[in-house]
Amino acid sequence: MEIVELPYNVEALSGKLAVPGDKSISHRSIMFGALAKGKTTVTNFLFGDDCISTMRIFQQLGVEIEVVEESIVIHGNGFDGLKEPKSILDVGNSGTTIRLLLGILAGRPFHSCIIGDESIAKRPMTRVTIPLQEMGAYIDGRQGGDLTPLSIRGGDLQGMTYQLPVASAQVKSAILLAGIQAQGETTVIEKERTRDHTERMIRHFGGVVESNDLTIRIPGEQTLVGTDVFVPGDISSAAFWLVAGAIVPNAKLTLKNVGLNETRTGIIEAMKKMGANITVSITTEPNYFEPIGNITVQSSTLKSTVIDGDIIPRLIDEIPVIALLATQAEGTTVIKDAEELKVKETNRIDTVVNELKKLGADIEATHDGMIIRGKTRLHGGCTVSSHGDHRIGMMLAIAALICQEGVKLEDTKSISISYPEFFNDMEKLIDQ
Repeated sequence: MEIVELPYNVEALSGKLAVPGDKSISHRSIMFGALAKGKTTVTNFLFGDDCISTMRIFQQLGVEIEVVEESIVIHGNGFDGLKEPKSILDVGNSGTTIRLLLGILAGRPFHSCIIGDESIAKRPMTRVTIPLQEMGAYIDGRQGGDLTPLSIRGGDLQGMTYQLPVASAQVKSAILLAGIQAQGETTVIEKERTRDHTERMIRHFGGVVESNDLTIRIPGEQTLVGTDVFVPGDISSAAFWLVAGAIVPNAKLTLKNVGLNETRTGIIEAMKKMGANITVSITTEPNYFEPIGNITVQSSTLKSTVIDGDIIPRLIDEIPVIALLATQAEGTTVIKDAEELKVKETNRIDTVVNELKKLGADIEATHDGMIIRGKTRLHGGCTVSSHGDHRIGMMLAIAALICQEGVKLEDTKSISISYPEFFNDMEKLIDQ
């Protein structure tokens, strides 16, 4: 297992940085390009392991996809252009791929078998398979279809009304992707508002979907049309540098062309609430399907807060690095209503708590979140592990920047899932 010695006790950070393309949007750009009729060109695509898994799967399903210079060109033939795969579809580590893929395959009249890595094999799937079965798909797998491998035969779907039992954009998206193929209208009622990239992408590809507060309606039997997609920088990747800029002394960073979809900007709201010195400027035209802008952050004096309720789905992937931020805030920060962290790549509640404790953080786990007492001086002088979780690995690398002694990080390979150039970008910001 690869072990990396991390930079520590850093005295300044500076510079401008373009973070990688948004992982969620990169996945969807491949999927919608494959489902549309005609050519789709995707620029600023994230060439991370998860998104490459999505691309390979749609090639297995008969879609012509090529890399032209730094763009992806997809030659779609509509939903009916998908063909029965000759081999098993391997999603790797990608929860987005498997859950949205199930929604797509639910409407296709052929058989597919889907597997993933050890992490995917533990992640619950009945939250997706149950509503898809209610719509008419045939799905089987371990523990009644809750765990991979999963076998699916689709076709003849009927629209329905479904109230989500969990706040999950992946589950919502799977149902919408099934609903757009079904007979009649499908209605999804959310528990709390989640990221809306799928709804925006449907409209961008010429489809129809109606959103009204927590209710989303989509007519069935639609046709999508190929188009051009520019993938914004991933705010979930930017979050690591936002926190670094706030907690490292003498820091000033500007992150360029970051996606600023309001269903994803909870990290900015939470940081401002804690006193972080952050400014945001929108740079895209108002009619572009995703808002994009630049974010500048500087070293900040931070205070504790409570993070809970309807903001949680809007920053769920950023909670590990928010926990690090809270170690440098005066007072006690409480994160709750975040049970969903238990079914990510790792149990992120326990993993974050255990790894930050090694560095000297005063942090404890609760059944639905964490309690962090600050301000704490992190000492380092130890080895920490990502546990195969890319966001845990990057959070620990940022934590090392303010440690007093050296830190070694085990299992850095997982970081390439969403941010292949992470360590190179870190060097740029330290060296300037």
